[in-house]
Amino acid sequence: MDYQAEVEKHYEVRGWYSAVHEIRHDGGKPGEILVKAAVGVIIRNPFAGKFVEDLSELTKPSASIGHALGARAAALLGGRPVESYGKGGIAGTSGEQEHVVACVTTVFGDPLREQVGGGEAWISSASKVASAGTSIDIPLAHKDELYIRSHYDAVTFCVPDGPRPDELLICVGVASGGRVHQRVGGKTVADLKSASLFE
Repeated sequence: MDYQAEVEKHYEVRGWYSAVHEIRHDGGKPGEILVKAAVGVIIRNPFAGKFVEDLSELTKPSASIGHALGARAAALLGGRPVESYGKGGIAGTSGEQEHVVACVTTVFGDPLREQVGGGEAWISSASKVASAGTSIDIPLAHKDELYIRSHYDAVTFCVPDGPRPDELLICVGVASGGRVHQRVGGKTVADLKSASLFE
């Protein structure tokens, strides 16, 4: 299915945006490259400037956004599997934080999981109201186990001219692994793999 076309059938889209971060080291010895990607879509907010109880106009078709952003984000890792994910968005100043949240519920989340190769853990999220050009730190956590400490991270994303007051920026982030020099202990990916052997 053409998920971009499906999004554009249900929402008034102004643009699609993406960013890729390749981290080789953070002061220590370079090792395996960590790739983090963030993608987003700017849509018109039908509820800008007014308070409306029923936000289903945003929620019901949001599966298409989850599919489209998930596929785009996974592709930007260059063939590396997705280990971490997160979601979020910014409402322009005539909107509400709740308008973003309406777009990234379970209706959106399950298709995102499908596009990144599954995910057992809940998807970390951040949302806010801000002016155009404001950045957002999309929280990242391991897609199969929230408590894998090495994968607590974020990817910063920004659309320079959005969201405008009557728009919403909906975005996701993914990563190919944990922090490049993680060394503070806690539950590990190895623990997760070991546990799966006994299930």
